[in-house]
Amino acid sequence: MIGQDIGGLIIHLFSTFGNMVWQIFWPLAFGLILSSWIRNLLPVSSVVKHLGKTTVVSLSFTTFLGMVSSSCSYAAASLSHTLLTKKATVANAMAFLVSSTNLIVEMFIVLVALMGWTFLWGEIIGGLILIATVGFLFSRFYPKDVEQELRQHLLNAQPQKASCGMDMSEMSGDHGDCGMDMSKMKSDDSDCGMDMSKMKSDDSDCGMDMSKMKSDDSDCGMDMSKMKSDDSDCGMDMSKMKSDDHSAMKMDMATEPQSATMEKITKSAGFFQMDIAMIGKEILIGVVVSSILIALMPQDGWRDLFISNDAGLPVWLHSLLDVIIGIFVAMIAYVCSVGNLILAAALWHGGISFGGVIGFILSDVLTIPMIRVYQKYYGKRPTKWMVGLLFVAILFTGLCVDAIFNGFGWVTADQTVRALNQSGFGLNFTTVMNLIFIPISIWYYRLGKKANAGMGMSM
Repeated sequence: MIGQDIGGLIIHLFSTFGNMVWQIFWPLAFGLILSSWIRNLLPVSSVVKHLGKTTVVSLSFTTFLGMVSSSCSYAAASLSHTLLTKKATVANAMAFLVSSTNLIVEMFIVLVALMGWTFLWGEIIGGLILIATVGFLFSRFYPKDVEQELRQHLLNAQPQKASCGMDMSEMSGDHGDCGMDMSKMKSDDSDCGMDMSKMKSDDSDCGMDMSKMKSDDSDCGMDMSKMKSDDSDCGMDMSKMKSDDHSAMKMDMATEPQSATMEKITKSAGFFQMDIAMIGKEILIGVVVSSILIALMPQDGWRDLFISNDAGLPVWLHSLLDVIIGIFVAMIAYVCSVGNLILAAALWHGGISFGGVIGFILSDVLTIPMIRVYQKYYGKRPTKWMVGLLFVAILFTGLCVDAIFNGFGWVTADQTVRALNQSGFGLNFTTVMNLIFIPISIWYYRLGKKANAGMGMSM
């Protein structure tokens, strides 16, 4: 019996995991592909012009962008990261993040199907309040020194063009410095940036032992034993190269020039591959942990976390505690902004307040896997401030929505949960989109990996 129970539990875990992956794959792939295209094609000047300042117009624009983008939170994080790399303000990027995970058509459809029209309007009003609150908090209270740290982190993460496999970022002009730091060189003296105080006469030997060097070859003191003739290969292993035929180099480069369109696709694919390499592990961990929690934790267990209406607490205190608890539950029980709604419906009918449900739904940007993604993108200190301000904004929004809907008497406790099949398998919209995006994303990833390898970037 015990063996059968364990076997059934394992099957249930794998079934839950498979359903979750199937549900979120196409919106995640679509969002990351869209992010890579925006990063490659969107001019920095355009973003600075529209999103370089936090205004009502810029927040409206980011809200619209969020509504038409991917519903997957991880993809939304990637897109908001892209906006920041394009010099958008932190407030505008965060407004985009919350709008793309809460004001989306597929979420509205599921909300109506599960919980009725009242929650649809609660989500819309709550989403708009959250966007305005995020815009205000991040523009007024996000420290300037923390933002500078965030910008520097983004700058350091930008891929550098590789030359001979070495860091050429500090090279100037056409000087052949073999990829070394030239920042200390004066005028045109070829001293390789080293201490010249012990050099004799005018011999240009860089102050190194020249006893093993041949004639006048200037190799900056590198091991030249494997080099053939006088070719300058920047110190790379040339043992497999044939004479002067540079076409024989073992580099993954296209043999024929690409069309302009294909060049854009290839460069965008490189950004896609780098995103997967950066956050893929966090996404996988998040889905695995969420699968285990949902498979092992019964819905009644989640309900018991909230305070009963019979506790006798003041209405405002009951609402405050429910919203706070809802945020923390979302941090550990989240899968994606749409899949989260089934648990939200169960919580509502288990006694959580209306504001608590809205706070729970809005907190999909504060889950533990998402926080890890933010740390990868922006660094630890900027992430701490982001999480803190988002928490305050969501808490304020949940309380506002609860006060508005209860104050006007729009909340009814007798709404019934409508049946909804959680399995994504079958002939439906999700299956059709996955059949399209699975082969596209695999091809796109391999194209990006090949492009990055050809530029000497190891991801």
